[in-house]
Amino acid sequence: MRINAAILWEQAQPLSVEPAELDPPGPGEVLVEVRAAGVCHSDLHPARGDWPVKTPVVLGHEGAGVVREVGPAVTTLRVGDHVVLSWAPACGECPSCREGRAVLCDRVEKVTFRNKLPGGVPRLHARDRDVAPFLGTACFADFAVVPESAAIKVSPDVPLDALATLGCAVITGVGAVLNAAQVPKGSRVAVIGAGGVGLNIVQGAAIAGCETIIAIDRRPAPLAIAKQFGATDTVDASADVAAAVRQLTNGRGADYVFDSVGSPATLTIALAASKKGGTVVVTGLSRVDAQGVFNLFPFVMQEKRLIGSVYGSGQPRRDIPRLVSLFQEGRLKLRELVARKYALAAINDALLALESSDGARGVITW
Repeated sequence: MRINAAILWEQAQPLSVEPAELDPPGPGEVLVEVRAAGVCHSDLHPARGDWPVKTPVVLGHEGAGVVREVGPAVTTLRVGDHVVLSWAPACGECPSCREGRAVLCDRVEKVTFRNKLPGGVPRLHARDRDVAPFLGTACFADFAVVPESAAIKVSPDVPLDALATLGCAVITGVGAVLNAAQVPKGSRVAVIGAGGVGLNIVQGAAIAGCETIIAIDRRPAPLAIAKQFGATDTVDASADVAAAVRQLTNGRGADYVFDSVGSPATLTIALAASKKGGTVVVTGLSRVDAQGVFNLFPFVMQEKRLIGSVYGSGQPRRDIPRLVSLFQEGRLKLRELVARKYALAAINDALLALESSDGARGVITW
């Protein structure tokens, strides 16, 4: 079928919105009409050349839509189902899956991170060339063919534009709090970076019942938004962040510090802002060649912990429906995450706005 897609033909160059051919879904695959797609830094990094990627590729990995066709052997979805896309469709059989760590699935590492579908057959074509689906989702397009396990059925009562960010930013941020760190009620939490993921860490901390939630950013607008999501305090990142966090936590530091930026500089700040015996959780993805350096002596003597968290450290097929339920109960903010809406034709404007945004998310809608 003929679709419109935003294709990255060369890194560090604008995306080209143009016609493409999309094959029907094969065994274990479904065709999804994309209704909304979030614009994430994980799309910006390959577009700008921060991460190596083989081109041509259709970006977009954070989306929601409606199933329009199912391939052979599909058993859990039907035409008309509303779905949230997940870029980590677990195989269910590898050691990580058997341990309950679906986001560390061996197949995701071997297939999704190489921008392929599990079946191995390319479905997208343009200019007489095969086009790779970024993270197996390729939702900067009218339609996408994805594996059955990458389309997670949700209630049709929830507007699809509200669900656009659920499949990445929301599950990543909230999951870092509830799954990776398992933050107990009453904790004191600091969050470095109040972008899409950072805001969801903030509201994850609020859902967990944290006593103090400190949002840290260099821009005033994201800090103001963070207050709406549950931050009790805000800190300008141009100040002495560690000192400010200690002042807000009776001189001890935060029990948990979440670094949603993931740069060497923010890692240093996170470790300094955490208390003795505290935990630093890194969710932010920097350049692939970025190196973090910190002093080992106080790290050991103060028994701090450093952990990484990818995609919410949980099980998307379980966690995404739970997050939808939290939204329906009024405990999870989704619409408030969307600051800007664009047509697909304006995808390059959306990426530029992301680079210099004042917080929250841009969303492509149809």
